[in-house]
Amino acid sequence: MSEIEVKDKSGKKSGSVKVSEKLAKATTSGTTVHRTIVSEESAKRQGTQSAKTRSEVKGGGKKPYRQKKTGRARQGTTRAPHYAHGGMALAVKPRDYDKKVNKKERRAAILTVLAEQIEAGNVTVVESFQFTTPKTADAVKALKAVGVYDARRLLIVLPEVDTPTYRSLRNLGHVVVKTAPSSQQGGKEGGKTDVFSARDLMVADRILVVKEALERIQGVWA
Repeated sequence: MSEIEVKDKSGKKSGSVKVSEKLAKATTSGTTVHRTIVSEESAKRQGTQSAKTRSEVKGGGKKPYRQKKTGRARQGTTRAPHYAHGGMALAVKPRDYDKKVNKKERRAAILTVLAEQIEAGNVTVVESFQFTTPKTADAVKALKAVGVYDARRLLIVLPEVDTPTYRSLRNLGHVVVKTAPSSQQGGKEGGKTDVFSARDLMVADRILVVKEALERIQGVWA
């Protein structure tokens, strides 16, 4: 097992946490990681887009003009696709964009990306990261003390999200707050967050993980 230094909110070293061998040496194919991220992105699509076909557009029941002796092409309705205000040819309809990925594949992809971030030195572990009152200034001060505030995109993984912590971080545009697996989000605002994904790990420049959240990740997935 390898170890990662643990800091407190003031940025001082408070100990270390062991990284299990399964997480430290996690590896899988690039195809599995790619399929997992594509699946995660596809699941975000609502698939509610809908356009009307010529049979669904109101009107057009009367023949525009007679069939013969006009010198023009015959027409049966003004709701054909080539008419203004007509229906759409090959109209898009609601559909499900979900792409199935096996649970073991998804977990392998997440652990692989997390292991690469740990090896690259982009993961910082803190003892705790909670605020009693919602105040963005306190969150900024804590992030600067830990040394991760200047990251272009920062991922914060908490064991659980409470309302004061969520409100302290939500105004920081470069910060994404997620939770560890099998956690119960607390508070109405906290419920807006969810478990982090492989894409969250991959696009993050720095990752701030609470010690309890890392232990939960290893206990559930590794």
